Amino acid sequence: MKFPRASGILLHPTSLPGPYGIGEIGPEAYRFADFLQATGQHLWQILPLGPTSYGDSPYQSPSTFAGNPLWISFDLLVQDKLLSKTQLKNFPAFPAGRVDFGPVIQARFAVLKKVCAAFAEKASPEMQAEFADFCSRNADWLDDYALFSALKDAHGGVPWTQWEPELGRREPAALAAAREKHAADIRAVKIAQYLFDRQWKRLRAYCAERRIQFIGDIPIFVAHDSADVWAHPHLFFLKPDGQPSVVAGVPPDYFSATGQLWGNPLYNWEAHQAQNYDWWMARLRRIFEMVDVVRIDHFRGFEAYWEVPGTDDTALNGKWVKGPDQHLFEVLLQRLGRLPIIAEDLGVITPPVEALRDRFEFPGMRILQFAFGNDDRAAEFRPESYPEHCCVYTGTHDNDTTVGWFHSQAGEGSTRTQEQIDAENKMVLDYLHTDGHEIHWDLIGLGSRSNANVFVAPLQDVLGLGSEARMNVPGVAGGNWQWRFSWDQLTDAIRDRLAYVTRATGRMH
Repeated sequence: MKFPRASGILLHPTSLPGPYGIGEIGPEAYRFADFLQATGQHLWQILPLGPTSYGDSPYQSPSTFAGNPLWISFDLLVQDKLLSKTQLKNFPAFPAGRVDFGPVIQARFAVLKKVCAAFAEKASPEMQAEFADFCSRNADWLDDYALFSALKDAHGGVPWTQWEPELGRREPAALAAAREKHAADIRAVKIAQYLFDRQWKRLRAYCAERRIQFIGDIPIFVAHDSADVWAHPHLFFLKPDGQPSVVAGVPPDYFSATGQLWGNPLYNWEAHQAQNYDWWMARLRRIFEMVDVVRIDHFRGFEAYWEVPGTDDTALNGKWVKGPDQHLFEVLLQRLGRLPIIAEDLGVITPPVEALRDRFEFPGMRILQFAFGNDDRAAEFRPESYPEHCCVYTGTHDNDTTVGWFHSQAGEGSTRTQEQIDAENKMVLDYLHTDGHEIHWDLIGLGSRSNANVFVAPLQDVLGLGSEARMNVPGVAGGNWQWRFSWDQLTDAIRDRLAYVTRATGRMH
């Protein structure tokens, strides 16, 4: 599908400002939408919308269908008379510039628990009817997810493979007893999902009125400790005890000398095909209810994926295994029609992967930070090689910020020597004819002027922030996903400059 010439900002909702420990989809999100409109941006790109668990990664969610209840706006709950300001009087103070996930989760869920418990009493008749309708329309995933969440809480958060065997195996009698025993907790999960869905739809409608589209994100794989795997074990390669027999990852690359061991269970594609890819159709239908465009992370895994033995500690001993390739997308095209999908085609990309991407007219990605290295693919990431039908980024959530990247030094865990870094920086300066003192604006200008129809910059790059604002370091378990901005960083000068660049490069309509 062809995309019009436009630009946008990558900002996950967790990074929005606000007084309650984490970004919410309430007033601060609306204010950010106003900023996007004022600067001529038509795209707001986010990371996966789902709940998070261990490691706080949006790419390891207990459900690919659910929304993240941590983003539910307390202010909007007050407006809807489901929460009072008095109940928030003693809410703890948290750092403004980062998410302290553990204490924030505890404090916010304590509030949400009270809201859900009082929902039957405080919700308007209209909301009660909306809730019943939401539960009915989403029963195919919501029932399993709510039961999974209630059981996980009842078992102290341990993985489902450590529950009683009859629950892990989903024996009907055991599930029926669990639904009765945990009925209140199951209902609370459903209420939180309804509240998220209600608020998200309101935000999306607000953005649509301002001609702003959301670019959503789905990981190709799902977490092992998820309702998705627990409810559909036959769709994955699992051992009799429920543990993955093989797991996903990638071979050594730009980010890691030993590859990346993601640990996600791999799909049994024959089982998916036997069901005419029903699960994938439901997954895409759900995400397109919530966003306008979808970026599929690790798109190359549909052509071939890196299979690692489930007992290995690194991804070094993996092997490439053929995926469903064109057949999956042929079926999805027949059942869902042509979809606005961006293919994340970074990493080890082969002609068959490119053929799959191009067969369905999915735009690929180009990363400006990759354009100046000494590897064979660097030239592909320089603007003179871009087709119109692609999406260019200064960097992604996995990259350092542009300022941090430019000023990086060789060290532990780095895949580059200091000589390589110095050579890369010299090439950047020579190519851009700059002294590098505003390297973030140099790359924003370069991407905006490019032939690519879509240009996206992380907000950290618009603000010119260094490595302290990096969102994620691949392969590092802790300290990620925490960054938040403040409104005083988003100055009038930055707003005006971004608007000028957008207008001057033909991306403002």
